[in-house]
Amino acid sequence: MFFDFQSIQAGQRYKLMTGLIVPRPIAWVTSLHADGKVNVAPFSFFNAIGTDPGLIVLGISNHPDRPKDTAANIERTGEFVVNLVPKQFAQAMSDSATDYPPNVSEVEELGLTTLPSTFVQPPRLAGVPAAFECKLERSLMIGENRVIFGLVMGAFVEDHKIRDAERGIVDTEALQLVGRMGGLGGYTHTDHTFQLERKKYQPT
Repeated sequence: MFFDFQSIQAGQRYKLMTGLIVPRPIAWVTSLHADGKVNVAPFSFFNAIGTDPGLIVLGISNHPDRPKDTAANIERTGEFVVNLVPKQFAQAMSDSATDYPPNVSEVEELGLTTLPSTFVQPPRLAGVPAAFECKLERSLMIGENRVIFGLVMGAFVEDHKIRDAERGIVDTEALQLVGRMGGLGGYTHTDHTFQLERKKYQPT
């Protein structure tokens, strides 16, 4: 079956894309509300897009009448933190997607704790294995899609999740992260990996 994205509804496009592009990493984003309270919300339209400089991208949809709190906070302050979600925080991550009012801190509501960041004002979440401290590089509206590019200023990784600090090699399986699936799949664990040897070209 072929789907013409120019003629189908946005909801059908969403279900197709989230069902096919899997697993997706989850950005559990902390940002600061205007009153100083810490907002945290999950986004699975998220990935790394460059390393020179380090860049990540977030896709954040709008509420029907306004931008989501995370987008408004990032665009106002120019800063945010992407926390990576280990499986022990999966339920809290899901609960943080609840549509709380802008002046309510999900961190407080869910009993989460935070730790100071090094380069940005928004804190990272205590207990996560890794987090990226980001400054807003640019924000674009493409149709109804809000696309936020973050310049990575620094990355926290728990010491025991590092295999080789000098080379920047992480024990990925030890992070015990969860990923987003689509449809009825919900979520997946990303702690089972396998290796493939990359073929080298041999001229004949």
